[in-house]
Amino acid sequence: MEIKIPYKPRPIQADMHKELKRWNVLVMHRRFGKTVWAVNHMIKRVLTNPLPRPRVALIAPTFTQAKRIAWDYVKYYAGVIPGTTFNETELRADFANGGRITLLSAENPDALRGIYLDDCFFDEYGMQNPRVWGEVVRPALSDRQGSATFLGTPAGHNHFYDMMQNAKRELGEGSGDWYYRVCKASETEIVKTEELAAARASMTEEQYQQEFECSFTAAIIGAYYAKLLADADDAGKITRVPYDPSLPVHTAWDLGMNDSTAIWFAQIFRGGAVNVIDYYESSGVGLDHYAEVLRQKEYHYGDHLAPHDIEVRELGSGKSRLETAYNLGIRFRVIPKMKIADGINAARMMLPKCYFDDDKCAVGLECLKQYRQDWDDKRQIFRNHPRHDFTSHAADAFRYLAVGLQNREAGVRAPQAVAENSYNPFTQ
Repeated sequence: MEIKIPYKPRPIQADMHKELKRWNVLVMHRRFGKTVWAVNHMIKRVLTNPLPRPRVALIAPTFTQAKRIAWDYVKYYAGVIPGTTFNETELRADFANGGRITLLSAENPDALRGIYLDDCFFDEYGMQNPRVWGEVVRPALSDRQGSATFLGTPAGHNHFYDMMQNAKRELGEGSGDWYYRVCKASETEIVKTEELAAARASMTEEQYQQEFECSFTAAIIGAYYAKLLADADDAGKITRVPYDPSLPVHTAWDLGMNDSTAIWFAQIFRGGAVNVIDYYESSGVGLDHYAEVLRQKEYHYGDHLAPHDIEVRELGSGKSRLETAYNLGIRFRVIPKMKIADGINAARMMLPKCYFDDDKCAVGLECLKQYRQDWDDKRQIFRNHPRHDFTSHAADAFRYLAVGLQNREAGVRAPQAVAENSYNPFTQ
């Protein structure tokens, strides 16, 4: 039986359907139609895969984006296929051949563990937690030798840029598994010339180059720390930064309840220089896991800095995380509640004093580079608060580090990470 899907790709889109390899990086300008293109390629893959029960997923930065941007397209294009059913709660389309398309969120990488996939499409990969690919999705593709496609619009030299550079290297070395393509608005003819001219007139040149001409060199719009980190990189401050055993290591935490916990590790030197020597992030585990991480790193600890909400008692146990941490040997110094804007300003003031270990802090640095103001699509203005996404935990922890280290002298030691006596302020 012939099935006609109401989809007519433009020539460049049709070429891309034919040219995909196992690993694909597609850089697309705004209004290219990447979500419609991806949804229809997903449908093609789930219907033509010879393996039993094929599984195809689209991963968006957030669940809300997955539902708002892609779900209606899935229902519209797949709805004409006989035997297709839809699960609104799980954003899932099930096909008569046993295949399935699911829309997923990158908000919590560990929630995706345990799945298998034949094909995966990352929508706006540069806005997603890079842990999702390496730690979760890549292993999920191994059993059935599945494929992955990374889609998005540039936003500085982030992990999407790194993925594109890797694709270019692989192709240059003769790999037949990789494919990449950059689709500029001036070349695709998808957006009319007069509309491009109008957009250019109403945007800064950097904005236009990033959004329509796929420039990775344009500044990240609305970023809080990207310029300062670029300056640090130019000055050679993002490099190999060793641990100095003669000085304490201060840690700053953003403790997630149902999502990620982020920890920065830093040392203060005379003169005010701050060596940020390490970063750790995980999710779905308790405080005992992080206590063990501290022990395994074998640093000599100074202050452990945490936000004020660590003192809130949890409904289940009746204990605060402050008390739980104390019983695990971690004595936190609580950072007073303050406005986010004041914390961001403190972080900006500290950044010129910082040296970062480029290897151990790579994930945290990526988050700081991408941390930005939230954008109001309806009003076309920036909101006066940060965007909440995968960058938030690292950025929040860094704010606590900046506030907590203000006016602290080099070499001053706070209480040890592991209690040395039986006194417990929570019980005595």
